[in-house]
Formats: sequence, structure tokens, C-alpha cells
Amino acid sequence: MEDDADAAASLGMLLRQMGHEVRIVHDGQAATRVASEHAPDVVLLDIGLPDIDGYAVAERLRKDLRLQSVPIVAVTGRGREEDRQRSLEAGFREHLMKPVAAETLRTLLSRC
Repeated sequence: MEDDADAAASLGMLLRQMGHEVRIVHDGQAATRVASEHAPDVVLLDIGLPDIDGYAVAERLRKDLRLQSVPIVAVTGRGREEDRQRSLEAGFREHLMKPVAAETLRTLLSRC
């Protein structure tokens, strides 16, 4: 889930090239709905979404019993230690800074 259409398209293309099925949405409401409908293997989630932030989306996903064990990964421009800590407290498994290198993403997804 990424509000920047170009960044979302680039990340989606990279993930598809790696063989993953991808669904892209651009706001928190849609992220919550799509994740609930499709039960993904992993969620890559921007924190700075236009309607509700990624922290609130992560909290909502954690309340859905089918999604409680799905890894949620922050992909964000927020890189201070406080941001990383808040991500972990909100239920994110990882906190990655934009732009994410292909090898970093490949390694992360192999662990999820």
C-alpha cells in the first residue's frame, strides 16, 4: 500500500519480476479492505497514507483474525529510531527506508 502512484508501480513491477502476485492500493481504507478480501502472504505498507496512516492500518489488520500472523513491513521515508520503534509497537515486523533495494526486498521476502 503506497500513496505515491509511481513508487507503487515501481515496487509492484519489481515484486512481479520476482514472481509475486501483487495488489496495489493507495490509501489506508483500501489497504484494509483489500488485505481482508485477499489474505496476503505479506503486506508492504507505507506509513504516510492520505486518509489513515500505516500505523492505524497495521492495527486494523492485526484485529482481523485471518491476518494476525501476516507479516507487515513498513516501507517509508521515516527513518528515525523513534519511527522504527513506533512501527514495531504498531505490529510491523520490519521497517525499511525508501527506496528499497531489490536485494533487500528479496532477502526480506525469503524470510517471511
